[in-house]
Amino acid sequence: MMNDQDPIKNELHTLRDYIRWCMSAFGEHDVFFGHGTDNAWDEAVQLVLGAVHLPWDADKAVLDGRLTSPEKDKILAFIEKRVHERVPLPYLTNEAWFSGMPFYVDERVIVPRSPIAELIDAQFAPFLREGAVNRILDLCTGSGCIGIACAYAFPESDVDLVDLSDDALDVASINVARHELEQRVIPRQSDLFNALKGERYDLIVSNPPYVDAEDLASMPDEYAHEPELALGSGDDGLDITKRILREANDYLTDDGLLVVEVGNSEVHLMEQYPQLPLIWLELEQGGNGVFAISAADLKAHREEI
Repeated sequence: MMNDQDPIKNELHTLRDYIRWCMSAFGEHDVFFGHGTDNAWDEAVQLVLGAVHLPWDADKAVLDGRLTSPEKDKILAFIEKRVHERVPLPYLTNEAWFSGMPFYVDERVIVPRSPIAELIDAQFAPFLREGAVNRILDLCTGSGCIGIACAYAFPESDVDLVDLSDDALDVASINVARHELEQRVIPRQSDLFNALKGERYDLIVSNPPYVDAEDLASMPDEYAHEPELALGSGDDGLDITKRILREANDYLTDDGLLVVEVGNSEVHLMEQYPQLPLIWLELEQGGNGVFAISAADLKAHREEI
C-alpha cells in the first residue's frame, strides 16, 4: 500500500496535480501500457478523470478544478491498484474503447484491443464480396465488441456473439443492451461451432485465444488479471485456430469470408500450413497476425487442414 497519503492529499489539489503525480508513479514503478493506451500521459488522464466520473476527452479547462477529499481518495485508490497490483486501467474504470465506441469491461473478459477494428471500419474491403451482409458471427466474442462494431458497420445484418464462457456472455449482454442492439445482436453459448448446427454466415470474425506457451509465461503482470481461458491456446497458440479452420467452411455461405486474429502465432501458422492461401492483412493502424480466407479456398484446401 502507498504509505501515508495525507501529505499527498494536502499538497495536491487539482486534477492536473494528480495527473502529474500519477505519471510520476507510473515512471517510478515501470508500469506497462497496452490495454487501451501506449503512454503515461494518456493513461494518467484516463485514470484520474475516470476516477471522478469525467470523460477522458473532457475540456482541458476542467483540469484546474479542485478535488474534494473523497475524490482524492478515489484517485489514489485507482493509482494504488494500477501501480502496485498492476490492474489494467479498463478494469478500474469498467470501460474500454473499440472502433470509436465505449464498451463495459471487467475481469471476466479480456480488454478490447484487436486490430480487427480497422477492418470493421473499412467493412472488410476489399476482401469481403460486395452486396448485402445478412448474417455475421463473432466467434470467441468476449465483451462482444467485435460483433457489436460489425452490427454498426453492416446495419442490415443480424449478428451472433458466441463464446464458451457464460461469464463473458454476461458482459457481452451488458454491451448489447448498452448499444440498444437487442433485436439484431444475440449472445449465444457454444464451444466454437458445436451449438450452431445448420447456421450459415456471410462473415465469420474471430479473435480467439492465440498466445503460445512461451509468450504466455513472459507477459507483463497486467495480463494476469485477464481470464487465461481467453489468452492461451496450447504450446503453439493455435489449438483453437486449427479447429476454426477445420470447421468454419460448414458455417459459411458459399461466398463467405473468415477473418481470424492470431497475433504472434502467425509464424507457427505459416510454418504448419504453407500451402493454405491465407491472406495476411496489412494494418495501417498497427498490429499483426490477422488473416482472411474465403469459403471457397477453405473448401478447396479442406484436406490440408
